[in-house]
Amino acid sequence: MLADEFFFVAHDDYGHQRLFGSALGYGLAAALLAELHLNGRVTFADGRVRVRDVHPPADPLQHLILDRLAAEPECPTRTWLAYIADTAYAQVARRMWHAGLLVPQQVGRLWRQRTVYRPVDINDAAWPGARLSQRIRGRRTLGDSDRVLAGLVLHTQLGSSLLDGAPLSARLYLREAVDGVQPPVRELFGDLAAAVGNAVLSHRT
Repeated sequence: MLADEFFFVAHDDYGHQRLFGSALGYGLAAALLAELHLNGRVTFADGRVRVRDVHPPADPLQHLILDRLAAEPECPTRTWLAYIADTAYAQVARRMWHAGLLVPQQVGRLWRQRTVYRPVDINDAAWPGARLSQRIRGRRTLGDSDRVLAGLVLHTQLGSSLLDGAPLSARLYLREAVDGVQPPVRELFGDLAAAVGNAVLSHRT
C-alpha cells in the first residue's frame, strides 16, 4: 500500500528515520489520504477533503480514517493532515507489523527505551525507493501510484536522499513527474508542502 511504501522510503535498512518526526507524520498522513483517493473514496477540492464513497474499504486503517472524514465533512485538508499525522506513524507501523513487513524492537538504555520498527526483509524494504529512483533516473513513465509516491518524496524533502548522486536532470524529472498528477492530488500536495515547510521552520528553531 502507498503509505507502507512511503514508510519504507522514509527509513533506512535498519529502521532509522530519514525524516524528523513531524515531517514523517505529515508524509504518512498524506499517503493515507492518497490511498483513499486512489481507491475512489475521497477527492480534494477547495482546500477540503470531499468524501465520494462511504463504502468501507477492506483495509481497517483506511476504513477508520474514512469514517472520521465522513463524520466531519467541513474540516480543511490541512486540519486533517495534522490530525492524522499525530498517530500515523504508529498506525501505519502497526498495519505493516500485522502484515509481516516490520518487527518492533526496543532500543536504547533501560530508562530511555523506544520502539524501532525494523524491516523483516531488507530487500522488500529497499524495493520501493530503489524502484522509484531507477525510474526517475531513467526518465521512465511513472504509473499513478508511483507519481503519488514521488510527490510524497518531493514534498517531504526526501528527494535528496532518493536521488543521491543523480544528475540534475533526474531531479528536474522528479518535479516534472509530480507535476503530472491529477489536480485533486496536486491540491493535497500543496497542503502537504505547506505543513512540512512550517514543521521544518519549527524544527530548526
